[in-house]
Amino acid sequence: MSGAGAPFSAAGGSAGGSAGAATRRPPRPGFALAVLATRWNADIVELLVDGALRAARDEGIEDPRVHYVDGALELPLAAARLAGTADAVVALGAVIEGETPHFEHVCRFAVDGLGRVGLDTDTAIGNGVLTCHTREQALARSGGEGASEDKGYEAARAAIDLAGLRP
Repeated sequence: MSGAGAPFSAAGGSAGGSAGAATRRPPRPGFALAVLATRWNADIVELLVDGALRAARDEGIEDPRVHYVDGALELPLAAARLAGTADAVVALGAVIEGETPHFEHVCRFAVDGLGRVGLDTDTAIGNGVLTCHTREQALARSGGEGASEDKGYEAARAAIDLAGLRP
């Protein structure tokens, strides 16, 4: 989810339809998906949660658990705690730049921390934390009405696909 190019499509390689499509395995019965969301910028984050839950339904995952934390700084520790109880964790939030360098610190800690959790616990982590300069940029990526992207859906699909690589 680098933001560059089109996301991967299970139907045919990249969304552009390149040859050599990867084979996707559906999640096993009883697959446990944890959706972790922040309370800051709640209207935007709830759109991300909706997208993640839609992805879970599309994959046949029953009853994904939704958990809330205050902000993006809490996401890595919460993800680490959920990693032991879920096959995959989707972390969702919206960090919007303000007037201080606090934005960079929060974004770096959240993104680096989530990556570390995935590596340290061998758990699939979907990073759906928006790090945007403006509220409009976040809304455009939220999956809501008129949005050009649905990062909640994409983060959930990424985590589900990654968990499927486990034997």
